[in-house]
Amino acid sequence: MLRVKMVKLMLILLIGMALPELVTAQQQVTLKDALTYALQNNARVRKAKLDIEGGRYKVQEVRAQALPQLTGTAGLTYNPIIGQLVADFGGQAQAIKLGQNWNSNAGVQLSQQLFNQQVFTGLQAARSSEEYYNLTSQLTEEQIIELVANNYYQVLVNRQQLNVLDTNIKNVKTVEKVISNQFKNGLARKIDVDRISVNLTNLNTQREQVVNAIVQLENQLKFSMGMPVSTPIQLPVTELTQVTQLPVFTDSVDLANRTEVKLLNTQDKLLSLQRKAYLAEYYPSLALTGNYTYSSQSDGFDFLSSNAAAIGYGASAIGLTLRVPIFNGFLTRSKVRQANVEILKAKEDRKESVNSLNLAYENAKIQLRNNLNTINSQRKNVELAQEIYKSTQNNYNNGLASLTDLLDTENSLTSSQNSYTQALLNYKIAEIQLIKSNGNIKSLVQ
Repeated sequence: MLRVKMVKLMLILLIGMALPELVTAQQQVTLKDALTYALQNNARVRKAKLDIEGGRYKVQEVRAQALPQLTGTAGLTYNPIIGQLVADFGGQAQAIKLGQNWNSNAGVQLSQQLFNQQVFTGLQAARSSEEYYNLTSQLTEEQIIELVANNYYQVLVNRQQLNVLDTNIKNVKTVEKVISNQFKNGLARKIDVDRISVNLTNLNTQREQVVNAIVQLENQLKFSMGMPVSTPIQLPVTELTQVTQLPVFTDSVDLANRTEVKLLNTQDKLLSLQRKAYLAEYYPSLALTGNYTYSSQSDGFDFLSSNAAAIGYGASAIGLTLRVPIFNGFLTRSKVRQANVEILKAKEDRKESVNSLNLAYENAKIQLRNNLNTINSQRKNVELAQEIYKSTQNNYNNGLASLTDLLDTENSLTSSQNSYTQALLNYKIAEIQLIKSNGNIKSLVQ
């Protein structure tokens, strides 16, 4: 008995430990939860943040060109045959050896740019590149928010369509039961039983298709979130609520807050700096140079006077190096002209982008108005279809309506309910576009 009680106690403890995990697995995921998770785990978002980090290293790389450059050198040379110099000493030619069999040296060289317009322009471009990567990361986050939100509402709509099918299947099963009883009592025909059975089979087939579609849409949602596809999630149905009125519209949208426009501004700055860097090739450059070298020579193996017979000596120099470009075959001119073309293309891109952003805003307003009208009309259609179905069902039970009339009204009710749900989805998608057009897409996460 004691062992049995201990086993029961262990089972209770194990179940108690497993309950938190089960609760977590069944926890509902709101839209805010999905967006927050996506901003932390989506691969595109994480790569964009890595680009920011890489941009900082790029700035350091360019900055290094403006810092002192220090280089150490060392060498060891063996000369099997030593060259000679022939000279005239007092009318007599004599040959003098130049060096020893073993030569070694070690030294250090210093170079510091004093003026180099290309390097200075590169520093400015590197800082702008860092800003560019920041804006690109922000734009990626906004695109992921839009993608996840659209996928999220797609799942909700299909779940509501599943609820509609479940309700209709329940109603048809009730009718099927009535007809089966009538057929047993000789009050209904066999064809009526077959027709209602066919209708029920079709509804079950539709339900299976919707269930499969929900699984696919949930997998797509989890993929866009950066979540493992095998992770179970549950979405609350309250997220897709009824719509009663339109948001406040403005005559025009302020594009200054749009990340796309900020990105265009940074691109223009980078193109301008690129042109400036090409022009800098016409500028002279000035650098400070310095070096120190210690050398050693010996007729035997030696490295830096390690041999007692070796001769060692040091040498150093400090100087300025001025580089003045004179002619490079019009290479720089061609680069500058190419940069001018890119700047002109960027201006055309800006016009098209601004026009596209304004178009998206105007279309979002039109779609919201149309979708709200559709929602209101479809809501009335659903209410009317429900009344007609109840009335037809009552008439059918009393023998005042045919089975065909009942099935037609049931199909009309299903169609109106699905149209209403689809209208809600279209409104939500248009609403996301409007929020995005105002530059407030991240408000969905708050």
